[in-house]
Amino acid sequence: MEHLSAPIRLDVKALAQSGQEISGTDALSNYGRLAQDLRGQSPDLALRWTARGDERLGATGQPELWLQLSLDAALPLICQRCLGPVDVHVSPQRLFRFVATEAEALAEDDDCEEDLLVLSREFNLAELIEDELVLEVPLIPRHEVCPVPVKLTVADADFADSAATQPNPFAALSSLVKVKPPEPK
Repeated sequence: MEHLSAPIRLDVKALAQSGQEISGTDALSNYGRLAQDLRGQSPDLALRWTARGDERLGATGQPELWLQLSLDAALPLICQRCLGPVDVHVSPQRLFRFVATEAEALAEDDDCEEDLLVLSREFNLAELIEDELVLEVPLIPRHEVCPVPVKLTVADADFADSAATQPNPFAALSSLVKVKPPEPK
C-alpha cells in the first residue's frame, strides 16, 4: 500500500489488471475548488483516500475496468444556524466503470447504475477525489445541536420598535376590497 498526495496521474488499466489498492493522506488545501467552499476554515486538515482497481468480465464477456474510491475527511465549514465553525464528516465510497470513449459513456449512461468514466493512460485521480468531495459539501452545514444558544430575534431593539410603529404598506389595499362590483344588466 502506497501513501501518495495529489496531484496523482494514474494508469487505471494497470491498476485494474493488477487488482492493487493505493491509498494516501493529503491536505484539503491541495484541492482548490474545495478550499473555496471551506472559506479559510482550517484547510490543512487531512483527507484519507483509497483507490482499488479491478478487472471484471462484463455482460458481453469482455473485461471491464473498475475503480473503487473511498474517501474520509472532516470538512471545516460554517454552521448556518449559529454561524460558528462545524466539522462535517464525509466518507463517500464510489464505484466507477471505465469505457473507451466519451461517446460510449454517453450511450451507456442511462442504462447503467454505476458511474462511467473515460479511460486514459494518465487518469487524474486528484481531480476525481476533488469532484467527489465537492459533491459531499452540504448545502446547509449545521451542528446537530449548536454549542451556543441561537438567537432567533432581532438584535437591534430600535429596529424592532420602528418596524412596529410603521403603517402596514398593504393597508391601503383594504379599501379596494370593500368596493362592490357593478351589478350585471
